[in-house]
Amino acid sequence: MSNPSLTLDTPRPRWHVIFFTVVLHLAALLAFFPGNFSWAAVGVALFLHWLTIGLGISLGFHRLASHRSFKVPKWLEYFLILCGTLSGQGGVLGWVGYHRAHHLYTDKAADPHNSNEGLWWSHISWLMHTVPTKGELPRLTKDIANDRFYQFCHNQYIPLQGVLAVILYLIGGMPFLVWGVFVRLFLGFHCTCFVNSVCHKFGYRSHETGDRSTNCWWVSLLTYGEGWHNNHHAAQSSARYGYQWWEIDVTWLTIRLLQAVGLATHVKGAKVG
Repeated sequence: MSNPSLTLDTPRPRWHVIFFTVVLHLAALLAFFPGNFSWAAVGVALFLHWLTIGLGISLGFHRLASHRSFKVPKWLEYFLILCGTLSGQGGVLGWVGYHRAHHLYTDKAADPHNSNEGLWWSHISWLMHTVPTKGELPRLTKDIANDRFYQFCHNQYIPLQGVLAVILYLIGGMPFLVWGVFVRLFLGFHCTCFVNSVCHKFGYRSHETGDRSTNCWWVSLLTYGEGWHNNHHAAQSSARYGYQWWEIDVTWLTIRLLQAVGLATHVKGAKVG
């Protein structure tokens, strides 16, 4: 439920995030050095993209933690949250809280990545500034804020990325480090950001949702089904985002698989008005 007494803070630059973002983009350029390339490293990057964005962000952070669209055993929930944490997209409490704020105030001033502020703002610039609705986070994350594993992942997402980087370097040297960390973080970061930016500007609309959300096929391919964003806004609690036969939703297929083997229960379906 939205907060009628909400007071918006003036966005201020987050210099540490700006610095990290610049460094990441520069580090990803190391992939163009021939000595840092191997097909095995590309394979590692693609596998980790699926693990962190497909299982971690789409399945874990978004459909499970943010919307509670289904239930899984606690050990599996924690595994998915760990995978999302390794995406490097910030702490889980912030990710979930800001996403819930996005749905409460979609394309309004209180929306963390309000698309009315422009494509650049909704894609990346909002991350580089303090969020006007940051004070809402405690209220929006009450259900997970006291969970010790969530707290651990939220507070240690940078050290955990460092541990993964060391492991990859020990296994495959610089190619695994460059592709498995820098390139993979770069790709995962922008793939997720496309949902906030592109899917509020380009694509088609199947439902009148009172906002600017759209469905975009190529964003869906990059994000395992998250690009069917207008469908999602039309039925936010639904675990399924792709409704038509051509709207391929890999995360929904993953949920169906988990359901078939008894690991996913209380799966919510679409209720579109």
